[in-house]
Amino acid sequence: MRAAVLNEIGQDKLEVLEDVEPTGFGPGRVRIRIRATGLCHSDLSAMNGVLPQPAPFVPGHEGAGEVLEVGEGVTRVKPGDRVVVCWLPACGACPACKRGQTELCLAGFMNAGTPNFKRPGGDVFGFAGTGTFAEEVVVDAGCAVPIPDDVPFDIAALIGCGVTTGLGAALNTADVEAGSSVAVIGCGGVGISAIQGARLKGAAEIVAVDPVAARRESALKFGATKAVSPDELPTAKQEVTGSEGFDYVFEVVGKSATARTAYENTRRGGTLVVVGAGAMDDFLQLNMFELFFDEKRILPSMYGGGDVLRSYERTIALWRAGRVDLEGLITHRVPLSEINEALDQMRSGTALRTCIEI
Repeated sequence: MRAAVLNEIGQDKLEVLEDVEPTGFGPGRVRIRIRATGLCHSDLSAMNGVLPQPAPFVPGHEGAGEVLEVGEGVTRVKPGDRVVVCWLPACGACPACKRGQTELCLAGFMNAGTPNFKRPGGDVFGFAGTGTFAEEVVVDAGCAVPIPDDVPFDIAALIGCGVTTGLGAALNTADVEAGSSVAVIGCGGVGISAIQGARLKGAAEIVAVDPVAARRESALKFGATKAVSPDELPTAKQEVTGSEGFDYVFEVVGKSATARTAYENTRRGGTLVVVGAGAMDDFLQLNMFELFFDEKRILPSMYGGGDVLRSYERTIALWRAGRVDLEGLITHRVPLSEINEALDQMRSGTALRTCIEI
């Protein structure tokens, strides 16, 4: 079986190998033939060590495909079913799940420490307990979420992470108020999805902030009312808010420097939503006086901040109704053999989302 493998953390190229096999099939498990997978920035972050991930590993966590085989006790899906891969499945029994905060369930993270694949040389992990840059993957049954027949695999793959994360940050975590002002810092696939979410909620002004001109142009097509480079943000703040600051600012980069910028551009009493996944040793500095005096809400958003399965259903309904554009997020397509080209597209900022067709 073919899979793209990172042998050591810090390497910038993946090796497409033919001798990788999925492991762990048995009771409660599902074997999936991956048909499409998106490249998410979190995959790069795992490759360079920003996000913790044992190596060697197969990146990819934003995938969709067909069920090939189900283990004993699996009833929700059957062979032949079309599914999206959920990298953060809810167990339904832990305190977080019982409170309705299924996005905080730790069951999925426990899968990340168990090898998903093997090679003649030893075990190979799957990123986030999945590893969708492969022809097949074996996952817990909760990771295989059925999708309707009218949802293409490439669209389903996006729903598996980036779209759910960005839309949910605006719809669930921030619950953007109609008529409000919004800034989104970082306009890749997740940031563009946050822009679409803010538009759905009725935001009056949506300022997209990104250093890449092509992404700024794309943001305008997806609902932003203004698109600026980071250097132009102070001017946009003055023009849109009279220098008071935005009602909502979404940080979709995952770095303390941009989070600090987001905080400074949020109005007093406004809301900063932290969407980007950053490093454990990258600390955001805030002083106790400003926290008290400014009364700004700081809301981290994990996987869209809501029930993941409900978010999937809502996104499909919005897509069917033409209220969100998912096809337009896919700016590039490559076969698995050209996965390193997709990595270059992500690093350069030329792609919103690259679909890897497997």
